[in-house]
Amino acid sequence: MKLSEKIYFYRKKAGLSQDALAEAVGVSRQAVSKWETGVSHS
Repeated sequence: MKLSEKIYFYRKKAGLSQDALAEAVGVSRQAVSKWETGVSHS
């Protein structure tokens, strides 16, 4: 399982939206979206 897939899987398992996860870790929703699509590795 790729990191992007793990982020998506565990976010859904926790019942979090991209907005909620972004707020919890201090990044933008766009950053979370990029992580989940594998666009960004930072």
